[in-house]
Amino acid sequence: MDTAVLVVVVLLAVFVLVTLAKAVRIVPQARAGIVERLGRYQRTLNPGLTLVVPFIDRVLPLIDLREQVVSFPPQPVITQDNLVVSIDIVVYYQVNEPRDATYEISNYIHAIEQLAVTTLRNVIGGMDLERTLTSREEINRALRGVLDDATGKWGIRVNRVELKAIDPPPSIQEAMEKQMRADRDKRAAILNAEGQRQSEILTAEGNKQSAILNAEGNKQSEILNAEAGKQAQILKADGKAKAIHTVFDAIHRGNPDQKLLSYQYLQMLPQIAQGDANKLWIVPSEIGDALEGLGAAVGKFGQTSGTLPGSGETPRGGATQEEEAEAIEEAVTESEEAVQKAQTEVQQALQAAQAASVSENPDRPVANLQGSPDSLSGTAAESAGTDVESSEETATPPPPPSDEPPPRQE
Repeated sequence: MDTAVLVVVVLLAVFVLVTLAKAVRIVPQARAGIVERLGRYQRTLNPGLTLVVPFIDRVLPLIDLREQVVSFPPQPVITQDNLVVSIDIVVYYQVNEPRDATYEISNYIHAIEQLAVTTLRNVIGGMDLERTLTSREEINRALRGVLDDATGKWGIRVNRVELKAIDPPPSIQEAMEKQMRADRDKRAAILNAEGQRQSEILTAEGNKQSAILNAEGNKQSEILNAEAGKQAQILKADGKAKAIHTVFDAIHRGNPDQKLLSYQYLQMLPQIAQGDANKLWIVPSEIGDALEGLGAAVGKFGQTSGTLPGSGETPRGGATQEEEAEAIEEAVTESEEAVQKAQTEVQQALQAAQAASVSENPDRPVANLQGSPDSLSGTAAESAGTDVESSEETATPPPPPSDEPPPRQE
């Protein structure tokens, strides 16, 4: 009997524990429970500790009140231009009324999926592929509006609808890639052309500025060179003027006599005949005057050196008549030598000029420019005592032309 009592006590204890366990329920935060009493909705359990009537009340599975995300598998959709694209949808929803979500629809997840697919096909069917790929926001708003209106009586609020992926057919993808590649190549070519154009423009501008600067530099250089040449010519002219003025003053201060001028004149005659361009040279008639002046100067020197015959005056410095005669003879000898030297130089110059003329033009007749010494001047002996008698010499007329060319003179 004791054993039976013990078993009854144990069974009563177990019953009490089970009854307490069924009567006490703890609902977590952001959860909700539906209590049915004898198969009928009785109340909704809020988060926290709650007591129910055991064996009479039944608590349905707790419902999550947090926002949930569900991703649906890709759905084939036909666009307006008859192209099949595959679209993935992501739906963000939240249960607001646990009673409606439990009793208004049996499976709200499946209902949301099917409603989203039908709405998506309806929206995409009115768009072409290009617009479908670029109008995601428009599609999202359309889907969210339809789903939110349909799920409102289910106690569910659709917060957002996103298109996760839009995949056109492989052939369309390849064509789009080719089109994109062509567009990129086109933009690259345009950018390269623009860059080359800008480069050529900048290069042309640089060349233009360089040419302008070079022209300005050349202009300034030419101006400076002209100014320098002008100043140099002015300085040279001033120097020549000063030199001429100095020489002129020196000549007037030196008071040169006729014999010096005649001698200088005879020395310049050979230089006149020099030069490769001389073809014809005529002895001037003033050469006789020069020789006459030189002889007269020598005669005056002999007269002033001693006593004139029959004057009875003594020579300067107490010189005797023998010394005076010797001085006169020396002066006459020097005058003759000077005259002979001048005549020789004149003859050499005439011969050189005639030879140069013959060598340049062998077929051209050459005038006979050589004259005799007597025709150029008188002797030095006659010019020592008296004035030199000379005659002007002119060039003889050329001989008549002949068939044979004249012999070439070396």
